[in-house]
Amino acid sequence: MTPDESSLGRCPDCGEPIPSAWLLVEYERADGTEGVWAECPSCEDVVAPE
Repeated sequence: MTPDESSLGRCPDCGEPIPSAWLLVEYERADGTEGVWAECPSCEDVVAPE
């Protein structure tokens, strides 16, 4: 992992940062905003990063 790697946010379950490399799905919500699902490398859950 490189130091300048961007983060998608934090895992809502364990609070650890989720690197962008762990992105699974990127989608557009009905209100036009972007949503993502990613796998947390720490707890191994699929989550919507916060």
